[in-house]
Amino acid sequence: MKTLYFDANKSELVILDQTRLPLTEEYISISTPRRLYDAIKNLEVRGAPAIGVAAALGLYACATRLEDKTPRGFRYGFEKTADLIASSRPTARNLFYAVERMKGALNSCDTVEEMLESLKKEAYKIEAEDIRLCRNIGINGEKLIKDGFTILTHCNAGMLATAGIGTALAPIYEAKARGKKIKVYADETRPLLQGARLTCFELIKNGIDTTLICDNMAASLMAKGKIDLVIVGCDRLAKNGDFANKIGTLSLAVNAKHFGVPFYVAVPSTTADISAETGEDIVIEERENREVTRLFFEKPSSPEGVRVYNPAFDVTPHNLVTGYITEKGIFTHIKGAAE
Repeated sequence: MKTLYFDANKSELVILDQTRLPLTEEYISISTPRRLYDAIKNLEVRGAPAIGVAAALGLYACATRLEDKTPRGFRYGFEKTADLIASSRPTARNLFYAVERMKGALNSCDTVEEMLESLKKEAYKIEAEDIRLCRNIGINGEKLIKDGFTILTHCNAGMLATAGIGTALAPIYEAKARGKKIKVYADETRPLLQGARLTCFELIKNGIDTTLICDNMAASLMAKGKIDLVIVGCDRLAKNGDFANKIGTLSLAVNAKHFGVPFYVAVPSTTADISAETGEDIVIEERENREVTRLFFEKPSSPEGVRVYNPAFDVTPHNLVTGYITEKGIFTHIKGAAE
């Protein structure tokens, strides 16, 4: 199962439409700025690392179709396209990281041919790096998982959220590959059920013993001693160790702290934001009302006209984090994780 890839024959980004999972596995081809913007904005591709890779490969696809073939005109057109894509979602650091690198790929290029070749190399490099980072996070995080452990996770930070085997789910896949018997509880993750639809989908597909729970069941499981470890993903990491992740992560961290359950965040270096001193500097995306008031934008689930507050993420303070699983190792303090 590939979350996304570049079709070199057609010069198109191809993504698995995650809004249709788990019922339908349908791929979408993308080659225009507006379609790439919409795919990210509408969560057809989602997960911080996957958004970054999609932006890089998608920007290259768009660049091959720019009409102005003069160096100055091409550069201007590409930068305008890059700015549009960067405006699609405000929180995930990987999106901006990828856009910045793709813009930087034009430095020292004089001709359009050189620019296209440089963009192509940079896009593939960003994809390859994400695959490698995920793999190393899995290898490092697997050390935390003992045979027979039960792990709780929130939202989706697996294969569907990256170009590789995931971040938060990578240690789980690595533990299974090493023959460890493990069990996973997956929060449903409201309002769009990424845990129920996506995490359960890929874990079951990969032979992991998986149980779906409502978000508000996590504390009761911890109280009964049924959770050995919590691992979640990260969309943006501040310098002091505060981090943004899917809404509901903060509640999970508070509960884990209260019940003495180790709480780890899997975070690749591409998600660290050195410009954010603390979590207060992280911009939190607010999404449209209908994600809450209508089940998958169809059947109403609340009274007409009710006010809605729908932040996509919350910020978990560093003092609730047991450790940070990175491609460099596991860190109990922020210095090694964010730098």
